[in-house]
Amino acid sequence: MKWILPAVIVTLLCAPLCTTAQEIGVREILFDTMSTGDVQPVPIGVDQMVYVGNEYITAGDSTLMGYVTRIVQRDLDFYADFELIRVDSFYIKLYEIVELNLFGWQRLGADYVVRLEAEFPGRMMRVRWKLWDANIKRQFARGAVDRKKDDWRNLGHEIANEIVTQLTGDPGIFLTRIAYIKKNGKSKQLFIADYDGANERQLTNNGSINISPAFSPRGDNIYFCSYLDGDPHLYRVNVGSGKVTKVAAFPGLVAAPSVSPDGNKIACVLSKDGNSEIYVLDLQGKIIKRLTRHWSIDTSPTWSPDGRMIAFSSDRSGAPQVYIMDSDGLNVRRLTYQTGYNDSPIWAERGDRITFVSRTRGGRFDLASIDTSGVGYRLLTELGHNENPHFSPDGKHIIFSSTRLGPQDIFTMDVTGRNQRRLTRYNGCSNPVWGPLPN
Repeated sequence: MKWILPAVIVTLLCAPLCTTAQEIGVREILFDTMSTGDVQPVPIGVDQMVYVGNEYITAGDSTLMGYVTRIVQRDLDFYADFELIRVDSFYIKLYEIVELNLFGWQRLGADYVVRLEAEFPGRMMRVRWKLWDANIKRQFARGAVDRKKDDWRNLGHEIANEIVTQLTGDPGIFLTRIAYIKKNGKSKQLFIADYDGANERQLTNNGSINISPAFSPRGDNIYFCSYLDGDPHLYRVNVGSGKVTKVAAFPGLVAAPSVSPDGNKIACVLSKDGNSEIYVLDLQGKIIKRLTRHWSIDTSPTWSPDGRMIAFSSDRSGAPQVYIMDSDGLNVRRLTYQTGYNDSPIWAERGDRITFVSRTRGGRFDLASIDTSGVGYRLLTELGHNENPHFSPDGKHIIFSSTRLGPQDIFTMDVTGRNQRRLTRYNGCSNPVWGPLPN
């Protein structure tokens, strides 16, 4: 099925090149309608890369052209705002398409077409991309990316990022990284990978149980909890060097770290006073302030994007529900009432919605979202047990763990719940978090 956008959005996206996406409000319109599920993704086609140099190229160079093309195609197909139009021989014959030119792409349903041209100067690979409007047959954006040949994967991601920026005004997310916990024998270790699961690298190897990773805003450090010394304590690992440092240790548990948007504070759970309460620590692990004082279990703090509020889970009503408070612990209010169990909230990048784990019929754990005003409750998953949600840095995608195909693995989906995709196939992955945009 090919998707049709409302005329107002098509008109805006087809505006002259001198008018930026930010100036005409494309980003706001696309995001608002995508987040509510009212608009389908924009159909886009990607031509196979062609060589435009003057010298003979090797078979390896030809293979690289195919690899980079597929990276660009997969990235754009993953992105919530777009739907990749796949070249289907049946439709090519049906529509009597002799050449896959702009008219042919339009017949297949594409609104936009990406064309890729390659050269190989020395040990480098240079790709020029051109963005065409298939409906009016006009090129309206272009660019070029140079990288070493062995960096072909990032070359493709960078091209896709530039195309996303041209069409939406947003920076692309394709050079971001994710972190997660993977079962390793009897232990659980922290791993990091590219956003699509490639280039996986193990960050901890301590033979213990490690959980609850949280990126720093710059992405250079990951905070996590480990049972290395018995009770769980708070640690930090440098992504580049792999150096692990203990940050905080208190009697009882230290759990559920969440780094503030400014990178200067850590909200977490301490049970040093006999009950799970939410505290704010500095980066050296010293207590700045205790935020909750209640006989119930308060846990899973998450900062609002502006750092002014914190959402958390508490069973003070008898079962876990999501609450919101000011970042100083004042003005606590209950947010969720829809089911008897709502836990593990995470705040969307735009600050208007919170996604969380909701226990639904039959005791299944699903992901749901709700507006911060307490309205607009919406289920996002319906298969298996789904937990550990976390937003991408642009707020348009969610990464989570699920048992829908058996043992727990990592999945992603659009913020609307569409395009749910399996990311890992290790049977024992959990606690995924999405890192920030690279500096």
